[in-house]
Amino acid sequence: MNFAPVSTTPGGSFDLDAKAEELPKLREKASSPDLWADAQKAAEVNRTLARYEQLLAQVDRLTSTLDDAEVLLGLAEEEADEAVAEEVAQMLMQAERDLAALETESLFFGEYDDLPAIFSVHAGAGGVDAQDWAEMMLRMYLRYLERKGFAVEVDEVTPGDEAGIKSATLTVKGDHAYGVLEGERGVHRLVRISPFDAAHRRHTSFAGVDVIPEVQEEAVDISRDELKIETFRSSGAGGQHVNVTDSAVRLTHLPTGIVVVCQAERSQLQNRNRAMAILRARLAEAKRQEQQDHLDEIRGDQEAAAWGRQIRSYVLQPYQMVKDLRTGLEVGNVQGVLDGDLDPFVESYLQWRRERKEQADA
Repeated sequence: MNFAPVSTTPGGSFDLDAKAEELPKLREKASSPDLWADAQKAAEVNRTLARYEQLLAQVDRLTSTLDDAEVLLGLAEEEADEAVAEEVAQMLMQAERDLAALETESLFFGEYDDLPAIFSVHAGAGGVDAQDWAEMMLRMYLRYLERKGFAVEVDEVTPGDEAGIKSATLTVKGDHAYGVLEGERGVHRLVRISPFDAAHRRHTSFAGVDVIPEVQEEAVDISRDELKIETFRSSGAGGQHVNVTDSAVRLTHLPTGIVVVCQAERSQLQNRNRAMAILRARLAEAKRQEQQDHLDEIRGDQEAAAWGRQIRSYVLQPYQMVKDLRTGLEVGNVQGVLDGDLDPFVESYLQWRRERKEQADA
């Protein structure tokens, strides 16, 4: 039996032949005694190897199950054997589950989907309510990422003036980290009775999410003359872990005005190295966006930039609803979403993204 890809479109297939060809090379790298000289690279190689092996094993299992079911179904029909027919039904149910898993895998076709993600939350319009909303969103995403098994590094958190946070930056690593989080980029709107309003009026506040892939360091060259480097004391909640040295680092890329802050590490050198990695990723994303804007101008595409586009509304008053404005998905369990149940939104966005690509390729 020949196994066809889940989707026949270029954007919907996960290219099994290419992964099967890459597998021996990955195994050779994983067995190299020099691999663990770079722990980060070693972890990435082993993670990719495990994902490819799992994917190909799923395909083999599905193919074998369907072949066996076809044979048993013929026997069940010939002998009118209900027990065998029930066994076939169970096999087909397992095949359906395997196929669903492969269908999900096929949604990750983007060029950067497998890269780590640099994920940022920023308070927008709405004053202290917006800063509180940004902190609520940070909690929501941290719970989601923990539930999904992603590795998360908190690069910086800037507290709000009265409550909440002004911003936070995370580095997220794991299977399809950027692909999973890409759809969260944009403006998120919250409607609720403000806990900071003595008159208990309904307020609307905004927070923005930015997601970029973490590129390899050699992919972007930055001259020392283009940088303004500042150090300061890390902020935090205090206690035994308070940092009393000027270890936090702020980098300003003078030609573009891009600013990166890193204060999570205990040493200034570690924070500086991490800030440089984030800056390289932001510069690479800015270059990609510049190229995309040029193509949009040529095509006459007037769609707003991602940062300025409201993508999702979270309404707590006068009714309870979370709605994605791109896919139309609505969820009534707002508290569940705020507690990190984001799978329906991630999956609906990935389906929506594939549909848009198929339309564009048609």
